[in-house]
Amino acid sequence: MTAYIRELNLVELLKKKTFFLLGPRATGKTFLIDHQLKNLAIIIDLLHSDLYFKLSHSPWELENIIEAKFSEKKKKNCIIVIDEVQKIPNLLDEVHRLIESKKWRFLLTGSSARKLKYGHANLLAGRAWIAHLFPLVRHEIPNFQLERYLRYGGLPVVYASDDPEEELESYTRTYLYEEIQAEGLVRKLPQFSRFLQLAAINNGFLLNFSSVANDAGVPVSTVREYYSILEDTLLGFMLEPWSHSKKRKAISTAKFYLFDCGVTHALAGTKTLDRNSDLYGRSFEHWLGLELRSYLDYHRKRDVLGFWRSKHQHEVDFTIGDHIAIETKASKKITSHDLRGLYALQEEKIFKHYFLVSQDEVETKRGAIHCMYWKHFLDRLWNDELLK
Repeated sequence: MTAYIRELNLVELLKKKTFFLLGPRATGKTFLIDHQLKNLAIIIDLLHSDLYFKLSHSPWELENIIEAKFSEKKKKNCIIVIDEVQKIPNLLDEVHRLIESKKWRFLLTGSSARKLKYGHANLLAGRAWIAHLFPLVRHEIPNFQLERYLRYGGLPVVYASDDPEEELESYTRTYLYEEIQAEGLVRKLPQFSRFLQLAAINNGFLLNFSSVANDAGVPVSTVREYYSILEDTLLGFMLEPWSHSKKRKAISTAKFYLFDCGVTHALAGTKTLDRNSDLYGRSFEHWLGLELRSYLDYHRKRDVLGFWRSKHQHEVDFTIGDHIAIETKASKKITSHDLRGLYALQEEKIFKHYFLVSQDEVETKRGAIHCMYWKHFLDRLWNDELLK
């Protein structure tokens, strides 16, 4: 795998506390641990069947296993990594005890929060914080190619591949279908497969559970459960509307975004991404939303990512807390028409900064609205110059 320099710094995080590190499969958690913690950690990988069976039957053996590994490394102050901890949720009781009695520090990784949430697992009662690993973001990729990213996304193994379409097909086939079924999360795979396609087609639109249910041929309650599964397995997230507007009544319906542009296209059956199509514009919006989400999480910002849409169809793609409003346009030449949503939101006199982010390299300022080229916007964002 290409040695991408990831934004998430595990060493710095673990100086503070025990952490859960959660992220979808193939985002590079194992590679990141090997790269950053190679000489600083002992690793207990629950994907190894012998270790899995031993600890699933005798979780109290965890302490003895760790002590043995300490002896091998001849030191007592290692970080302890437990990979895929959701496979044995009861192990967290032992982790809790060892944090208290031994003052050991853990990194607990997983690709699904569902078993932890619904299996009554010990979530360590504030003794562990949560970090996430997402697909690659723009500044982690040397010689970043926007068109390639919009079509194939940022999973490391996909972006670096000579055959990214084949890699995406393999990912959706072996993980999104087979592993979700193997985890027992869905009973009827054909219905769930149809739902996944519809979720991808409706990516970034206002959620309409009834419409998706009709198209998928399942009850509305099942569709709600399916979306919950995607959230819990970290394959997507709800984007809630910013609802503090007074002058223009805001809608209360959320949007749903899948976690990666390429996976979205693979599920939707996209063959080509035409530069002049609506799908291209939606992919550009999707990608910038993923960049914003990753930035807020990696930099430990508490501001909520949302969007705004009025009952009269005025819309701004993204909001960050009550500070920043961001409209995205894939066009290479912006017009005053592109600013309508931001102008409408300005009437609320709440947000401090307004940005139109596009592929227009000529940057301007129209009143309080900064019209910025996407490269410069992301440079300023990741350098912490926009949200201080």
